[in-house]
Amino acid sequence: MNATAAAVILRSFLRVKVSRLKKPVTSVGISHHSRGMASEAYNYETLAVTRPSEKVFQVMLNRPEKRNAMNKTFWREMVECFNQIGKDSDCNAIVLCAAGKTFTAGLDLAEAQDMFISDSELDAARKAFYFRDLIKRYQETFSVIEKCTKPVIAAIHSGCIGGGVDMVTACDIRYCSQDAWFEIKEVDIGIAADVGTLQRLPKIVGNDSLVRELVYTGRRFTADEAKSFGLVSSVLPDRDAVLASALQTAALIASKSPVAVQGSKVNLIYSRDHPVSESLDYMANWNMSMFQTEDVLKAVVAFMSKGKEAANFSKL
Repeated sequence: MNATAAAVILRSFLRVKVSRLKKPVTSVGISHHSRGMASEAYNYETLAVTRPSEKVFQVMLNRPEKRNAMNKTFWREMVECFNQIGKDSDCNAIVLCAAGKTFTAGLDLAEAQDMFISDSELDAARKAFYFRDLIKRYQETFSVIEKCTKPVIAAIHSGCIGGGVDMVTACDIRYCSQDAWFEIKEVDIGIAADVGTLQRLPKIVGNDSLVRELVYTGRRFTADEAKSFGLVSSVLPDRDAVLASALQTAALIASKSPVAVQGSKVNLIYSRDHPVSESLDYMANWNMSMFQTEDVLKAVVAFMSKGKEAANFSKL
């Protein structure tokens, strides 16, 4: 934004006293004082939710003894957790990570037999309806990440297998450690990936031939390969480094206008799934209201201060 544009915006808010909006400069780094503090409102069996810094939530897969395999409780709790966070005005950005040596082993095969056995007395049509309902519920486990308007950064380390790929493709930003590796494993257990990878990965990578290779073969690919074709945007030395980097990015995002950031996420997802002309219309309809936010003036004041003032945005 240039000075002329900033002046035009300022003039449209003449009734607002700029002096009241000025706040001391605040850091967007990680608050060590609050690191690891659990949010009492978020109690889950397979997830650990903490607030490592102001306006940043950390959601950690928390079954390290099972390599964070995805059991029935996990599939349910992810929906509950992200629906809850999505409505929490104290959160502006989320880091999704995992405890233990493995990011996730994917579907918990020990429970899979019970998950996919329906009443044997049902006829084929009724079994089909049962399985469709089951698959739709499991799809929502990761679609809820995408539906949450707060940006979600995946901090991946070591193995990210099967359902793990489905999960991270629903995230906004993906970082991984140098030792990270990925497998679209469903073909090796006799099914097609059905909770997001086939729908989201092609649009992330943009290489149809490569996506088909990875899906049809189930072969392992490394962190460097994942970065080369755009699945991840950064590769860090180890788990601690990738988590620190993700938290730093989340803190920076959280310092921005939540109206602007969350509006951007909504429109990016809409644009991915619609033609350009429809997306531009949707954007115009969105911003016809959002232009009227107080965040515009606060951001312009901070911009014109050339770093001397930090905008203090209200909760959303």
